[in-house]
Amino acid sequence: MIFDTHAHYDDAQFDDDREHILASMEAAGIGGIVNASSDTASWEKIISLTDTYSFLYGAIGVHPDEVGQLNEENFYYMEKLLQRDKIVAVGEIGLDYYWDRESRRQQKYWFIRQLELAKRLQKPVIIHSREAAADTMEIMKAHGMDLDAVIHCYSYSPEMAKEYVKMGYYIGVGGVVTFKNAKKLKQVVQEIPLTSIVLETDCPYLAPVPYRGKRNSSLYLPYIAQEIAELKGIFVEEVIAQTEKNAKQLYRL
Repeated sequence: MIFDTHAHYDDAQFDDDREHILASMEAAGIGGIVNASSDTASWEKIISLTDTYSFLYGAIGVHPDEVGQLNEENFYYMEKLLQRDKIVAVGEIGLDYYWDRESRRQQKYWFIRQLELAKRLQKPVIIHSREAAADTMEIMKAHGMDLDAVIHCYSYSPEMAKEYVKMGYYIGVGGVVTFKNAKKLKQVVQEIPLTSIVLETDCPYLAPVPYRGKRNSSLYLPYIAQEIAELKGIFVEEVIAQTEKNAKQLYRL
């Protein structure tokens, strides 16, 4: 079964047909989904989704663009939610210097605080990093070496990907790998072992070709698996089986 390591079914884009889409997953070969939070408002929605769907798990954290929402009170509440059975990771957390919606000092502060929380609770982490390659690597080396992690929506060089793999982390590959201009990511997929790759959608965003520009969902994961198989010169069934194994190992399922 295909495992989606990073989705956002709490997003308003699914409000009209969320139940219908999620009900169709098993028949489409989707065996597991981790719904990552972006902000504090998403937490309760994710708890509800994990309570409703047996195959859906949650990650609780705050995206770097939203860390201005964090304070000691809700950080304490985050710790409580992370102790629930079906909350399998801290995420998504990290740095985003593309939008720079929050100061870089604040982003780094709450990134490190959330990494330390994950370490205390022995939870894996989902890392968001956009145009912040050097600072993300520095912080992960200083504060994340004892953690299991996935570098979500990977967008940096093959050399840095190999460094993360050496650190024991997974590389999250989604719809972007099907884009014609995604030469760097295609090279990453070719150069790192399949044992270090997990599939993700980041839905409703980043739909693969031939649905690029439309709302994404886990139902489109076969296109991503097929692209990885072609890049590696292997059967798609091998990609699906190994990435599912990787996802379950990452999230301890």
